[in-house]
Amino acid sequence: MSQQADTQSTNTATPAIGAELRTVVKRSFGSQAFYLFRRWPLLPLFIMTVLLIAGVFAPIVSPADPIEQSLSFRNYPPTWGAARPEFNVTPDSADYDLTITKERSAYNRAKKNSFPRSKYILGADNLGRDVLSRVVHGARISLKVTAYALTSGIIIGSLMGIAAGYFGGWTDEFLMRFVDIFLALPFILIALVIAQLFLTSGGAAEGVVILLIALVAWTPFVRQVRADVLTIRGQEYVQAAKIAGASPLRIVLKHILPGTFSTILVVASLRVGQLILTESTLSFLGAGIPDPIPAWGKSVADGRQFVEEAWWISFWPGFAIFLVVMALNFFGDWLRDRLDPRLRQLD
Repeated sequence: MSQQADTQSTNTATPAIGAELRTVVKRSFGSQAFYLFRRWPLLPLFIMTVLLIAGVFAPIVSPADPIEQSLSFRNYPPTWGAARPEFNVTPDSADYDLTITKERSAYNRAKKNSFPRSKYILGADNLGRDVLSRVVHGARISLKVTAYALTSGIIIGSLMGIAAGYFGGWTDEFLMRFVDIFLALPFILIALVIAQLFLTSGGAAEGVVILLIALVAWTPFVRQVRADVLTIRGQEYVQAAKIAGASPLRIVLKHILPGTFSTILVVASLRVGQLILTESTLSFLGAGIPDPIPAWGKSVADGRQFVEEAWWISFWPGFAIFLVVMALNFFGDWLRDRLDPRLRQLD
């Protein structure tokens, strides 16, 4: 009888303990939201989606032509901000307050009737071009240049990494030393020299920029892919394929290359932000996309002489660079944690 009583008391106590534990484990709304943002890269995905939409549908999204100039509105402030017109009156005038009021009213009427309400939302640059339109079209240029450079970098770097890891010996030594020598070169100086030779050719400038960025896009893939291949080639299924008489090309395509996909994907996601930053740096230094093509780095350089009177010219393209690079780095870090079981910390 005592054993039955103990069993019944244990059974009755178990639901109460379970309910208490569920109450303790239950998270608040804030902690659940924080956990959701840590587990899934919602903000980076949102920023990258906006970047993709702006780049693909730039002519539709932008409110104006990015190269259309209107010198009457040069350095014009954003429409949502307070306008700062220059009034032809001195503070020591007798009717200073009345004159300021009249001129401000005339200025606001001219501002209202001179351009559509959707124009100059983020202000105008030193040539009267719409900053928002140039930022939107700059996203298209960054995506285009980065896509070409990254694609070539993935192909070249992955092939070199696979060759170095699979064949080893002198092949591995030669390729690794070549990468070391290439990384020791002053890229910015070389880019400036090459750009000065080809930027005068007009339409060829964009291809030159893609070539320059492609020169630095492939290096991270070589070492990472090589490290994976060194691990994979010692696996039993690879050794069995060799014993079965499979050719090196078949072994690489069927057994080794699929094992490097996750590494290639992670390195590519982390590399996109760096390539966008490289393109912006070259454009800022005058070795990138030339005028009148809108580019984020070039827009930042255009506004550096007008920071005090027109801060919006440099701020908005620079802020776009910051958001995109930050989002891509966060997404790449999350992707690495999800694809590598040794780094999973969010489960």
